[in-house]
Amino acid sequence: MFKPKQPYFGLKGGWLTLWITIACATDMSLFGYDQGVFSGVVISKDYLNVHNLNGPDKTDTLAIVTAIYDIGCFLGAIVAFWIGEKIGRKRTIFIGTSIMAVGAALQISSYSVGHMIVGRIVSGVGNGINTATAPVWQTETSQAKWRGKLVVLEMMMNILGFMTVNWINYGLSFVGGAIAWRLPLALQYVFIFVLWATVPWLPESPRWLIAHGRDDEAIPILASLENKSTEDPYVKAQYEEIRFGVEYEREHAIRWRDLLRGRTQAGTKTVRRLLLGAGTQAMQQFGGINIMSYYLPTLLISSVDLSDSMARLIAATSAVVYLIASGIAAPLVERYGRRIMMMVSTAIQFFCFLLMTILLYFANDLNRPDHQIFGKASVVWFFIYYIGFGLGMLGIPWLYPTEINSLPMRTKGAAVATATNWITNFIVVEVTPRGLQNLGWRFYIVWTVLNAAFMPIIYFFYPETADRTLEDVDAYYRENPPLIVIGDKDSISRKRPAKFVKREEADVETATHSEGPLARTAYSLDLKET
Repeated sequence: MFKPKQPYFGLKGGWLTLWITIACATDMSLFGYDQGVFSGVVISKDYLNVHNLNGPDKTDTLAIVTAIYDIGCFLGAIVAFWIGEKIGRKRTIFIGTSIMAVGAALQISSYSVGHMIVGRIVSGVGNGINTATAPVWQTETSQAKWRGKLVVLEMMMNILGFMTVNWINYGLSFVGGAIAWRLPLALQYVFIFVLWATVPWLPESPRWLIAHGRDDEAIPILASLENKSTEDPYVKAQYEEIRFGVEYEREHAIRWRDLLRGRTQAGTKTVRRLLLGAGTQAMQQFGGINIMSYYLPTLLISSVDLSDSMARLIAATSAVVYLIASGIAAPLVERYGRRIMMMVSTAIQFFCFLLMTILLYFANDLNRPDHQIFGKASVVWFFIYYIGFGLGMLGIPWLYPTEINSLPMRTKGAAVATATNWITNFIVVEVTPRGLQNLGWRFYIVWTVLNAAFMPIIYFFYPETADRTLEDVDAYYRENPPLIVIGDKDSISRKRPAKFVKREEADVETATHSEGPLARTAYSLDLKET
């Protein structure tokens, strides 16, 4: 990989973090672009004619071609689990991006269903690798006070990509022909070229380096990210905190075969943390977002009886609202915390699906002379749904698994969470065309019920991770916290618990008076007993 003569072109502190964020945000913009691009492709007449997908008897095939991308993403997330810990965060992203480049070329040149399916799978594998890795890389190179904002900002860029392709789809619908669907697929290379140009020269995760015994490389990176010298007490204390976490987890490591058999040991709560992280992604998908992302024009045509052009215009306009909501979420996720924002987001989603169900029920009552008015009235709730989702369930499910899992499990935990996202995504995208065709307005009841069920799950079982360092979360689980969190103030407090602040102050004080490698402070070692 390319390396500049001066490390990171002389960038340090906030500027270095900014460029890591640009790379990760570009990765997520490509993800959002890919989510939205096929919503325009599947209703393009030339695409349907070239691939012989016209007619109601082709519904299942059309759904498979669309949804198979998510199977590729699922496989990519599994691949990220295997290679992410072996070769590091940034090399994994570079490989994923290169695979996406191959997949994009296959899709652009497609003239048959088989050809397109292969292209969709290959692109999916690359995207699965990237989406399982980029949030981890961002999390492990960010200061605690910026971590939540930056990962949520990445998801805002995801929606920027989604919004961009919706407007491209709308504009090219007036052109028609092959360019209406081949050009949007080709524009993926804009994002791919940016990733190829930035990822190689940026720093590796210092936490990954320490976990792999490359401490001499990690310490200068920690210092560069903090814009301090390698001898600064804070840098030394941070290094020791990470090293201690690595050593502790190694002593209490659980093999995957033991996890699958339910054989665990006390100390790290690995399984619980893994399930909490993956659970956020399952709730994100079964909350119904990719009914909208992949099929909103189709929904508006089939459920609301709008024209092709109007459906595309509303999809593009709603994407702008989606982008604005995701931007509002960035400061709120730190101010109010992960728990509150997930619950608020899910509550809005529930209310929107409930109203959609009621209005579309009346819209389908052909005996009512004003039935079309109810269909048009339902459109506003598609918009408000995007606002609700963008406020919490958009970004937090990508952030939470990187925070809740321990350092040795972070890549694995993020990969499991991302794999969960893509397999549940596949289920939603696969069943939606047939569900709309067979159930009509009743299809929306499913998503109303699911969102209602998620609110108490978040309330009772999800601890807060805002305003904590990653090492704070590790220390919290060493204390054997309760499964049901609402009775424990430290579990649900938005503010960083005082005991973690005291531990950090003690470590910095020790580092200030230390001339050589640090020993863990007695306070830190005994934290799990306090």
